[in-house]
Amino acid sequence: MFDFHKNHKVLVIAALVGFVTLSFIVAVFPAYQMQDVQPLPQQPAMTENEREGLNIYIREGCVSCHTQQVRNIEMDNMWGDRPSIPSDYYYSKERMGVWRQSPSLLGSERTGPDLTNIGKRQPSIDWHLLHLYNPRSVVGQSIMPSYPWLFDIRDTNTVTGDEKVVNLPDAFAPPSGKTVIAKEEALQLVAYLQSLQQTSLPDGREEKFIPALESKQTPGTSEGNDTNALNGENLYLQTCAVCHQDNGKGVVGAFPPLAGSGIVNNKDPELMIKIILQGYDARSEFATMQAFADQLSDAEIAAIATHERTSWGNTGSKVTEEEVRKIREYINKDLNP
Repeated sequence: MFDFHKNHKVLVIAALVGFVTLSFIVAVFPAYQMQDVQPLPQQPAMTENEREGLNIYIREGCVSCHTQQVRNIEMDNMWGDRPSIPSDYYYSKERMGVWRQSPSLLGSERTGPDLTNIGKRQPSIDWHLLHLYNPRSVVGQSIMPSYPWLFDIRDTNTVTGDEKVVNLPDAFAPPSGKTVIAKEEALQLVAYLQSLQQTSLPDGREEKFIPALESKQTPGTSEGNDTNALNGENLYLQTCAVCHQDNGKGVVGAFPPLAGSGIVNNKDPELMIKIILQGYDARSEFATMQAFADQLSDAEIAAIATHERTSWGNTGSKVTEEEVRKIREYINKDLNP
């Protein structure tokens, strides 16, 4: 029809028209539509410190192994409270200049976990610094590379009070008389990671996950009362071991040990359950523990608490789902009289 093999002019014009048409469909129109995207009402703008951390995140190639997109399938529920929407990326996708496009953060490979909600899952600055200095110091099986150039190792007697000291386990600590100090770049990167928290959607709007064959329990509820059906050890490894370690010994100067803990071994598990539900920040020598009331069901908390109270030489009694339920109700009643 067009005799492309005989008329090179027609061939070139057809190729040009095809290229321009596809460019508009794939790039121009979507970019134009993105101009209408607005941030969520309660979504905070990025601070200068967090934006510098984003630049370091890109520079160090973190996006090569970590995604920042929660898909709308139930298996992604572990990475976020809801599926991602365009508004989530409003501030991170702001153009860096007329000739500089914003970096792509979605990622395409989860060699490491998704970071969409990492600021909520792991809010502790101490944990992040340990993880950056040497990931094996908090996650023994981690394959993530270390980033020692984001830290300084200095003589302990030269460290000033306004510098952030990184307390490491003995196996990873520097020689005696030396101290690991976080550089400003490390603190900026951690500030960015801590800012990665999904914003709640406005009232009346809901983004749902496509359910799997077996529906997942929601926090505070369970299908039946058999706590033994849940594997407390597996739940502990998934939820708690990143800080308190597989062996329950914690990390000196960062995360307290559970092995031999008076709170864990107490005959009355009430304080322990309250700490899991509400978090803990009463000991200045350790990092803040986040609350798990919105992330774990009563049965899951009971299973984890039972595992902690009966492992590593601990002699506490088992915790029942009913005990957790009563304490959760008491806390909710106290907070919402």
